[in-house]
Amino acid sequence: MRILVVEDEQKAGVYIKKGLEEAGYLVDVVGDGAEGLILAKEENYDVIVLDVMLPTMDGWSVVRSLRETKATPVLFLTARDDVQDRVRGLELGADDYLVKPFAFVELLARVRSLARRGPPRESDLISLGDLEIDVTRRKVRRGGKRIDLTPREFALLQLLARRHGEVLSRTQIASYVWDMNFDSDTNVVEVAIRRLRAKIDDDFEVKLIQTVRGVGYVINTPGHD
Repeated sequence: MRILVVEDEQKAGVYIKKGLEEAGYLVDVVGDGAEGLILAKEENYDVIVLDVMLPTMDGWSVVRSLRETKATPVLFLTARDDVQDRVRGLELGADDYLVKPFAFVELLARVRSLARRGPPRESDLISLGDLEIDVTRRKVRRGGKRIDLTPREFALLQLLARRHGEVLSRTQIASYVWDMNFDSDTNVVEVAIRRLRAKIDDDFEVKLIQTVRGVGYVINTPGHD
């Protein structure tokens, strides 16, 4: 599941991103209202965590514009515990409201609740041959054997599995899984693929994760063109 956090306070943005990633979400963070609106309209997020007071475009304006085309659940964050502000946000189309400072466990509970209200997501169970990925419970089995993955390894496997048969470049993988721009001096993707293969493929005759030299990586199952 993907979360967009629009928060101009850098420490708060880092704190929220770290916590949500540890909970298993893929998180994008921006600190500008106009940039947040562009991402919210162009990408498909499960929930948007939106600060009210933002540079260039406040949260109220962002959600007003967003609601013209999308119904993505929005959780407003604000430092002002004012009833009129809360009512204004909800009338504009926000789904929930959280006042700063807040306990992260409360934010996480509200994000999870909003995600359940959102539009139907892709299947929570991915099956590729003898590989089974339970996205909701974050469990992986191959040939009936349980495979324990780190959060990053799970995100990488889920990305490859969702795009079954599609070759993904290192740039694409780095962007989706690590939220980073590709740097030719960084071998983080290769290391992660190698570790994932050790868990997913090494003990099995059929190898699912394949390298397309000079292009990237792909998950393929026997008989898939």
